[in-house]
Amino acid sequence: MKILVAVKRVIDYNVQIRVKEDGTGVHTDNVKMSNNPPDDNAVEEAVKLKESGKAKEVIAITVGEEKAQDTVRKALAVGADRGIHVKADNYIEPLGVAKILKKVIEKEKPDIVFMGKQAIDDDCNQTGQMLSSLLGWAQGTFASKIEVKDKSIQVTREVDEGLETIEINLPAIVTCDLRLNEPRYASLPNIMKAKKKPIEQLIAKDLGVDISNRIQQLKVEEPPKRKGGVKVATVAELVSKLKNEAKVI
Repeated sequence: MKILVAVKRVIDYNVQIRVKEDGTGVHTDNVKMSNNPPDDNAVEEAVKLKESGKAKEVIAITVGEEKAQDTVRKALAVGADRGIHVKADNYIEPLGVAKILKKVIEKEKPDIVFMGKQAIDDDCNQTGQMLSSLLGWAQGTFASKIEVKDKSIQVTREVDEGLETIEINLPAIVTCDLRLNEPRYASLPNIMKAKKKPIEQLIAKDLGVDISNRIQQLKVEEPPKRKGGVKVATVAELVSKLKNEAKVI
């Protein structure tokens, strides 16, 4: 079994996001970047399947600028066998990324594609579902538990009502939740070994797919600052404020 894992380079989740003064986006210059957290769960699950003998090869792939290759190196350091970097200098929307992944999948022919349920930068939660549609493959989203069988995979999904368990046929797309596992830290020896593992470089515009963006971003702005709270002396006063001032009842 071959597993392809998609990873993305995003602003580190510990960094305070700052909006540009002209409202065209957020500051990324000299800002710490890291792997998208749910993607780390996807890599961990793929590596665990390889260690258990259920998978023979794990391939990490990313789409982005030159520095995005660091996300693939991290995946290689925790156990992926080889990497693919599809170079793109500009932002590509989820549909464009799905089209690029489809092209690579048609060449690599993996049995399972793992990816994070969503990226913490644009929060779109679309790429996995779009990729499933483009390929005509089964999908299991928001996976918090995965059990691989001979020709199928059982996925426990986190839904609004609780947990839902489904069984889907392979090949399949699975998007991973943070509660799926605990990603391991890469040891220094494995980081050094990862530098010798191969990363294939592709150019997005040379893949013959339409990756033009369809959404026009008009403005980026910070959310309004929260107003200070007030103390009330009685329940009656609380109800009055909720009814007359907040107008929520």
